[in-house]
Amino acid sequence: MKTVHIAATAATFLLACQTAALAHITLEQREAKAGSSYKAVLRVPHGCDGSATTSVRVQIPDGLYSVKPMPKPGWTLTTLKGAYAKTYSDHGRKVSEGVKEITWSGGKLPDDNYDEFIFTGSLAPDLKDGAALYFPTVQDCEKGSAQWVDIPSAGSTGGLKTPAPMIRVAASGNAGNTMAQTTDYTIGKIKVSTPWVRATPKGAPVGGGYLKITNTGTEPDRLIGGTFPLAGKVEVHEMSMDNGMMKMRQLPNGLEIAPGATVELKPGGYHIMFQHLKEPIVQGKLIRGTLIFEKAGTLTLDWAVSPIGASSAPAAAKSGMGDMDMGGMNMDGHAGHQH
Repeated sequence: MKTVHIAATAATFLLACQTAALAHITLEQREAKAGSSYKAVLRVPHGCDGSATTSVRVQIPDGLYSVKPMPKPGWTLTTLKGAYAKTYSDHGRKVSEGVKEITWSGGKLPDDNYDEFIFTGSLAPDLKDGAALYFPTVQDCEKGSAQWVDIPSAGSTGGLKTPAPMIRVAASGNAGNTMAQTTDYTIGKIKVSTPWVRATPKGAPVGGGYLKITNTGTEPDRLIGGTFPLAGKVEVHEMSMDNGMMKMRQLPNGLEIAPGATVELKPGGYHIMFQHLKEPIVQGKLIRGTLIFEKAGTLTLDWAVSPIGASSAPAAAKSGMGDMDMGGMNMDGHAGHQH
């Protein structure tokens, strides 16, 4: 009986520690690669001693630049800009200042609810392997506030009472998984999961993009297009069998996502067509682009790149017959098309 009592007490203590850890404001993705894009999802699990959250303010550390916060319905978004510690290159453009603090205010997040506050940015390529980036965050409530701002001193190993959200950086040359990325993206009532593209051979005029889209709202929406830095044009296409022949056509009005539905874009079915490629799509890289929805708006996301002819996201097996190689199409991407 004593043994059982001790085990139960230990289990209760462990559960209490885990619950306390989950009570902090944290970042969903806690590891990122130097030189890559990063989508920060601040997770707010509770209010202040039962009081509703009315403001979330986060400071941006040196090493993360070109930061863009996501507006949140019902909240007022404000930013403070300042000079960076050094100048960075952002798509060939030199940037020496940008967003240093983000505040979402004026909303109301009850203590018994959970929510997320999102922003994106780019991690400096010269960040050291294993470096920690801290995002001091202040949570104001109807009554009181919580200061998630504690940062460990050099050499400290002790726990912190109110730790600042943190990510650990992997140097680009030492990253264990070059395809690590945030795979879920949300805009409005639309959720996009696991966006990926196939690598293309040199000289291929087109490429294909695939993902899952879920509409969590009560009204339909449409995927109507997007942008891709290596393509001159982005279209939404459908591929289907017709009398034993695989045919493909553009969806001129876009792809409808019904309320509560999940639609998968995959080889042999619906897909994104990247037209007029300016250079090959290279396996192992992440490529930032956008998707445009009729109601939800423009969503920025990172495409992971699978091998040529792959049937699913990186590291998956190659496809079979229903998996057409886009590289064999002409410059209009319409070989075998039936509109």
